[in-house]
Amino acid sequence: MSTTKPARTAPGELPPAGPPADLLDERLIAQQGLSGWLRSEGLRLRTGDIGSLPVIIGLVIIWVIFAVLNPAFVSAQNLVNLAIQLVPIGTLALGIVFVLLLGQIDLSAGSVAGVAAAVVAVTFVNMGFPLVLAILAAILSGSLIGLVYGLVFNRFGVPSFIITLAGLLAFLGVQLLVLGNEGTVNVPFNSPLVQFANGTFLPPVVSYVLVVLAAVAVLLSGMQLNRRRASADLSTVPLAVVVVRALFLAAILAAATFVLSQDRGVPLMFVLFVVVIAIMDLTIKRTRWGRDIMAVGGNVEAARRAGINVKAVYLSVFVTCSTFAALGGVLLAARLAAANQSTGTGDVNLNAIAAAVIGGTSLFGGRGSAYSALLGIVVIQSISNGLDLLNLDSSIRFIITGLVTLLAVIIDSTTRRRRAQAGRA
Repeated sequence: MSTTKPARTAPGELPPAGPPADLLDERLIAQQGLSGWLRSEGLRLRTGDIGSLPVIIGLVIIWVIFAVLNPAFVSAQNLVNLAIQLVPIGTLALGIVFVLLLGQIDLSAGSVAGVAAAVVAVTFVNMGFPLVLAILAAILSGSLIGLVYGLVFNRFGVPSFIITLAGLLAFLGVQLLVLGNEGTVNVPFNSPLVQFANGTFLPPVVSYVLVVLAAVAVLLSGMQLNRRRASADLSTVPLAVVVVRALFLAAILAAATFVLSQDRGVPLMFVLFVVVIAIMDLTIKRTRWGRDIMAVGGNVEAARRAGINVKAVYLSVFVTCSTFAALGGVLLAARLAAANQSTGTGDVNLNAIAAAVIGGTSLFGGRGSAYSALLGIVVIQSISNGLDLLNLDSSIRFIITGLVTLLAVIIDSTTRRRRAQAGRA
């Protein structure tokens, strides 16, 4: 039996490094097919990397409870309303996700949304701007606010908590100034903006075509990811699992489309919201900018030493967050057919932050996805919608939303600690 002798090294010279232990584990798992993949998934769960599993389980429990208490909750009409209601605040939550990925916070998203709603209503209705220019003016106002936040953060090192808290107060005043003495500007219900938010639905055929395209996209994306991991000699997901995932997604989406089609159909605004989330998730995972965000959120000093322009990342993310907040404000004005002094106030801002956290984005930075905004806002809006159907006081909704948010943070802290312990082990 032959043996391989270790290569000799000169005095003081380190021996040649072999493959890392985790890479060897990946190779072994990759050679074991489905059983190896199941082992790796079990290991991932045991080390605390549970992903969106708690959110999905919690959402199923919420829906079952409300469906039992009031069957109207799962009616086609109510689900269409739910799909429309969640988009504006979900858009704010999407921007919040990017700030949280850096380990920062934005407390002023609701106020920025209020300013944008006021701008689009005043310029379109009172000043007679073309609708496209009015929407661009509103969105650009949000981008400029984010630019100011980023410049102040980079130049003076003021914590984002303080900067955006000041912005929350200041832009409430700006919103009042833009609206003027009347305090309310009604947007004509027959305008394209309001019709887009409340009266535009996809024909069933188009909806089912989109379902097929979504399933095919998931299948192709999974196969491409497998090829990339195989070329790096890492473990891959068995093809059968990739196919089952795509078919399961198709079944869920087809069932949802069938139910919604029993009423008005799938809202176009909701479809576009999901498309934007998918694009931004790909941006986080597949672009250099997205990888820089995750690196800065994970360890800012290590990212700086790796050559990442940390200040540029912070600036771009603050601009992104406020831009999505402004877009959410435009959608709020469109859904309510008005902009007033209460637009973006109340629990709008807190719900956006809670949605991002509940959906699985870590408050500590470096972990999360754009889909966190979708999952989180579905949870929050389901609670609000279900309690309204039960004619319960809004105080109950605040209490439940607060408890759910606290539970999400506890899960995040616990899993983060377990991952750290597993890494030290």
